[in-house]
Amino acid sequence: MAILDSGSAGCLSGTIRVPGDKSISHRALIVSALAVGESRIDGLLEGEDVLATAAALRALGASVERTGRGEWSVHGTGIGGLAEPDTVLDLGNSGTAARLLLGVLGTHPLTATMTGDASLRTRPMGRVAEPLRAMGAVVSAREGDLLPLTVTGARDPVPIEYALPVASAQVKSAILLAALNTPGETTVIEPRRTRDHSELMLRRFGVDISVADKGGGRAITLRGQPEISGRPVSVPGDPSSAAFPGVAALLVPGSRVHIPGVGLNPTRTGLFDCLAEMGAAVAVESAETAEAEPAGDLTVSHPGKAGLRAIDVPADRAPRMIDEYPILAVAAAFAHGTTRMHGLGELRVKESDRLAAIADGLRAAGVGAAVEGDTLIVEGSERRPAGGGTIEAAHDHRIAMAFLVLGLACERPIRVVGTETIGTSFPGFAEAMNGLGAAIAPVEDADA
Repeated sequence: MAILDSGSAGCLSGTIRVPGDKSISHRALIVSALAVGESRIDGLLEGEDVLATAAALRALGASVERTGRGEWSVHGTGIGGLAEPDTVLDLGNSGTAARLLLGVLGTHPLTATMTGDASLRTRPMGRVAEPLRAMGAVVSAREGDLLPLTVTGARDPVPIEYALPVASAQVKSAILLAALNTPGETTVIEPRRTRDHSELMLRRFGVDISVADKGGGRAITLRGQPEISGRPVSVPGDPSSAAFPGVAALLVPGSRVHIPGVGLNPTRTGLFDCLAEMGAAVAVESAETAEAEPAGDLTVSHPGKAGLRAIDVPADRAPRMIDEYPILAVAAAFAHGTTRMHGLGELRVKESDRLAAIADGLRAAGVGAAVEGDTLIVEGSERRPAGGGTIEAAHDHRIAMAFLVLGLACERPIRVVGTETIGTSFPGFAEAMNGLGAAIAPVEDADA
């Protein structure tokens, strides 16, 4: 088990390039594998989660090859052309890979078994299995619709109109991917807008997909069984990964950090809205659109004597920043007053129970924190947190990185246990942060 210590740093300065967007990378590989001909992808995240998707697509008959750093070539099978795998598909720690591929397989006439690591095997798949069963798939899983599971795709899939009980980009995307090999029109209705990377990627490949407002939410309709051809895809930097060096710059006095080429899709910028409300100095430069995904350069500076101020984060912001609450909670520890974040029930079924992990970790570092229902409460202070605690990351890469950032601004170092999963989204995180002036070091003795 990997252990990292993070101690007080001098000011952070310089430029840091974050890995490609994890959500877009998964979708780029999957849609390319369903297209006819070659797709060339640049900027792909080469973390463990995305590599698990690549390996699964190879097992299903697509040609997926790395041609350079962040550069990949995919020769797809065409929609409906995937082959039955002769091995179990192991998706590691990736809930995105598991749910999206389950959607794809649900309308292919083949049988496949999926599994994952200990963490992924505790994460519910029923939200995806239910609509797939309505489309004609047979999904056999452990009690609670947990992995490992076996899916036999529908030979004659049926289009559906499905209202999501909970706003979830993964479930929405799984249904849309299943709809690709389904005749007629399939409609997904989401109660609140979630990240729309799937819609943008599918349009990029020429899929007929329309979006309409519906009672405060959106209805997304896809016309199935199109012929799509391979094409180039550019993946911008992941805003969820940019959040860590960005918030670190806000916490360590004198810091100024430049983060180029970050995705700025409005369905992903909830954290930046929160930081602006807290008084953070985040400048956006050179904003442009890369392959239908907006991107730009960020410069984040320490706010000086003014510091950060506490805010109330409304529940309806959660779909736009569900992965950023761990690092927002760290920022809140340095904000004057009490920050409340509402509507965080979804955090209980991420890589860990993130809601509990955030509160436990903050308390271990000397920060007042509590959970009331689905609300996280963080007591900020003008003084630096004491630090000195040991944080159990619970196989969760975002929990690990968030508390390593916290350690940079505490009075005493913080030790984070179980940091090996950082590689799922941000390979080389510690080295990149140390390049800015951070003090993150491995603990060589695992018994220390």
